[in-house]
Amino acid sequence: MKFLKQRGCFDLDKKRADIRNVEKEVQDPKLWDNRERAQLLTQNLASLKEDVGIWEDLELDASSTLDLAQELAKEKDRELESEVEKKLQELKAQFQKLELSVFLNGKFDNKGAIISISAGAGGTDAQDWAEMLERMLLRYAEQKGFSTRSVDRQQGQEAGIKSSMFEVKGKNAYGWLKSESGVHRLVRISPFDAEAMRHTSFALVDIIPDLGDVDDVEIREEDLRVDVFRASGHGGQSVNTTDSAVRIVHNPTNITVSVQNERSQQQNKQTAMKILKSRIAQKQEQERDDEERRIRGDVKSAEWGSQIRSYVLHPYKLVKDHRTNMEKQDVDSVLRGELDKFSESYVRWLVANKR
Repeated sequence: MKFLKQRGCFDLDKKRADIRNVEKEVQDPKLWDNRERAQLLTQNLASLKEDVGIWEDLELDASSTLDLAQELAKEKDRELESEVEKKLQELKAQFQKLELSVFLNGKFDNKGAIISISAGAGGTDAQDWAEMLERMLLRYAEQKGFSTRSVDRQQGQEAGIKSSMFEVKGKNAYGWLKSESGVHRLVRISPFDAEAMRHTSFALVDIIPDLGDVDDVEIREEDLRVDVFRASGHGGQSVNTTDSAVRIVHNPTNITVSVQNERSQQQNKQTAMKILKSRIAQKQEQERDDEERRIRGDVKSAEWGSQIRSYVLHPYKLVKDHRTNMEKQDVDSVLRGELDKFSESYVRWLVANKR
């Protein structure tokens, strides 16, 4: 049975051993001297127990359904046949859901996510599109039960946003959200065009795993340029009388992080450094992955030239993912954050392509 094969991939015995090991660590009275590590361990323990419990329940349901099927083979009872069919459909739905959790086995899939959105060329239309994407992703995160926190946000001059950055926390947040990383294209009649012409707008979504305090990424002070400035509000107006916003540039990689939504310059700097370390760690991991794909002859750019999804509002309505070919005609529901079909098809596509 396919269920048994995936059970092997999940490795219940290893998960149970992990639970025992983490429980020992959690019982150490000195653990809470490091509150952040203690919280991570307790969250990990709860997640492990939840995963094992779900698979154990599925095994019990599968076993009882098998017993019913064997009874049906002997008696040919129509009422029993209907019950078995219903149970099988329920098991199939449960299994497909759990199968996806097995597929979310990337190195950072169980981490939180840091999402950055940038408006492309196209002025007000592009900035409005960037804000639409921000709203879509925030709603998707809410539907998945994740928590979000704004880190940096630059309003557009007339409408929309120039850029936005926010953190997403929750089980497998990065695993579910990584499908949205790339260039998103919108085709519509512009609400900002007096002649009601059709416009094409672009926005870039960049999603990295939130790695917290990354220990294995060393950053030298001399490699950094730190700028401080006043936080800005709508239309670029200053909302703070002190230079509390922080921009950090890592010269060797040219990675830039700006943070302005914390209460103080020190907090903004701490958040910016955390995000910078996560970006550098992901860049190093990406370079290793690219090298492996280069050997296989399979390298694709993730820059502005690489569109991952198109949203067409005129002359017809359609959302199409150019990687998986997943399509949906109900564009409005997608923009309301109903992205499960796209994220699930992307996870399956990754597995199929072993990426």
